[in-house]
Amino acid sequence: MFQLIDIRIVDIIDVLIGAYCMYAVYKLVKGTVAMNIIVSIIAFMLAWFIVKQLKMNMLSVIFDSFMNVGLLALIIIFQQEVRQFLVMLGSRYDFLRRNFLSKVMNESEAPQQLLYVNAVSKACENMSRTHTGALIVFTRNASLNEIKSTGEEINADFSQQLIETIFFKNTPLHDGAMIVDKNHILAAGCILPVSHNMDIPKQFGLRHRSALGITEETDAVAVVVSEETGNITVFDGGQYTMINSAIELGEYLEKI
Repeated sequence: MFQLIDIRIVDIIDVLIGAYCMYAVYKLVKGTVAMNIIVSIIAFMLAWFIVKQLKMNMLSVIFDSFMNVGLLALIIIFQQEVRQFLVMLGSRYDFLRRNFLSKVMNESEAPQQLLYVNAVSKACENMSRTHTGALIVFTRNASLNEIKSTGEEINADFSQQLIETIFFKNTPLHDGAMIVDKNHILAAGCILPVSHNMDIPKQFGLRHRSALGITEETDAVAVVVSEETGNITVFDGGQYTMINSAIELGEYLEKI
């Protein structure tokens, strides 16, 4: 006689939580270098399972040997990718920002945020018109202390004039990235991690790849003004959006 499967409520909850966790990880790593690690692990475990089921003794011994030191081997081989994944995980899943107190604080800072959003928009519009290259990184939850230490510390109040002065072609700091925390310029001339994503447009230069790299690894937002074309591009979450005007840039920054 057939026997009904004994399914408990706890089992259903277990499956739902597991499915959500898998979806959250996929959503987190989609389009980033960390995706390569996940795909490699899944492919290896699938191959190991098939070998076990087919009882292929020699391959089973080889796969078992890899499994015994699998975690250590993965950390050694993918140490850079694992580091990037952990940094990205910690910066994007800061649950403190989702509580009620955080929302109230953000609402109270809205007028001040609007002022520096307008300053960014106007500065980028002027630099776009004169084909002045710029790379501005806005912090969210990740502090970017390591990135800040690669440039010159400024610690100045945010203003349109200061942005345009720093990125003026004859200044020493114009080639690096500016790090901004709310209405405060922390540093300029900073070096960012460069993305190795091959799916971005060929006309994107080093500034664009650097902006993509920092948004792949952290929850920061980067705005790039191209020195060659004057085009403005916003990078967020490892994705990019082409901006057509200063008004559009202001609206985009207000949303995020």
